Amino acid sequence: MAQLRVSAPVFGRCGEYTLRCTGELDGVSYRMLRDSVVRAAVDEPRVVIVDVNELRVPDASAWSVFSSARWHVRVWPDVPIVLVCADEAARRLIRQCGITRYVPAFATTQDALQAVGDEWPQPKRRARADLPPHVSSIVDAQRLVGGWLSGWSCTPLIPIAATVATAFVENVLRHTDSAPTLRVEYDGHVVAVAVEDASTALAQRREEARSGTSQLSGLAMVTALTRGWGNLPTPTGKIVWAAVGPENVL
Repeated sequence: MAQLRVSAPVFGRCGEYTLRCTGELDGVSYRMLRDSVVRAAVDEPRVVIVDVNELRVPDASAWSVFSSARWHVRVWPDVPIVLVCADEAARRLIRQCGITRYVPAFATTQDALQAVGDEWPQPKRRARADLPPHVSSIVDAQRLVGGWLSGWSCTPLIPIAATVATAFVENVLRHTDSAPTLRVEYDGHVVAVAVEDASTALAQRREEARSGTSQLSGLAMVTALTRGWGNLPTPTGKIVWAAVGPENVL
């Protein structure tokens, strides 16, 4: 049994990332492969292309690793994921497993790029700041969010975006020893707020035995006030994100 290996993403001239998988996909390597694909998507290339020509999949159900990866990034950063598989029988099996409903499979990289088409994603305004592991970072995050969104003529979403940033930075300072990194993006319609840290422990909305989910916590507010939020793996830890649209204006 060959150990599963996933290449580092190769950036192509059409804005794509290409990953190449070799070895065997099984219950042990499933999560590693999923997280590798998700990490590539977090960098927000035009599309993530996964070459599976040298991937062995003894159990057909394991192909779901790619639809799982797509599910994790479906809201943010919403980067398409496609497979390249020259073996027609393997592509047929992938279709029969229902994977191509979410992750199309093509015979060649050229076919995959042609299917993506010439249209590029909507341009986004992006800003990023590394914050110190200190309580002052909470105020800094609020100030930065306000300044960035004001500069992008997106003032109505400042209160909710600043609230989300506050909750995420507070969680990093309270539950990890990390220095938070704040990311904010705006595509003209939706604001994404994300905070990265060096801990692999996922951010979770916790329930108290007596109060259940009625206890007001930072993540409870994020749940109530945003389109959605989640955790994504990074090479050094995780990134927690939330998406805020016009319907979320306070």
